Amino acid sequence: METNKINYSTIDDYIGQFPAEVQVTLNKLRTVIKDSAPEAVEKISYQMPTFALHGNLVHFAAYKNHIGFYPTSSGIAAFKQELSDYKGAKGSVQFPLGRPLPYELISKIVKYRVTENVTRAEGKLKKKKK
Repeated sequence: METNKINYSTIDDYIGQFPAEVQVTLNKLRTVIKDSAPEAVEKISYQMPTFALHGNLVHFAAYKNHIGFYPTSSGIAAFKQELSDYKGAKGSVQFPLGRPLPYELISKIVKYRVTENVTRAEGKLKKKKK
């Protein structure tokens, strides 16, 4: 069975497939995430751009009508009120294309996820030392 699915090896490869105006938005989102989590490593996971620090922090992806942002269910729950204007699910939110993304809120969510992952990693380290 043949599949037309593209496998991306870098975030640049992923972003490069989109029209110029979407690339601008994705690159800005990438920069906001990098600035909010400078220690995080970029990778592709689930065929989406992903930032990882002691595990996955956030993913994002572009679709026909929106940018999907995936900060896990805890990231969504912690900012439920601020995200209430957007469609979403347990671990995701949809930012409509054609509207400015809430970069300041995205930065807060990423920083929250950094703290969450670092705290969890430190807890695991303490358990190992016992």
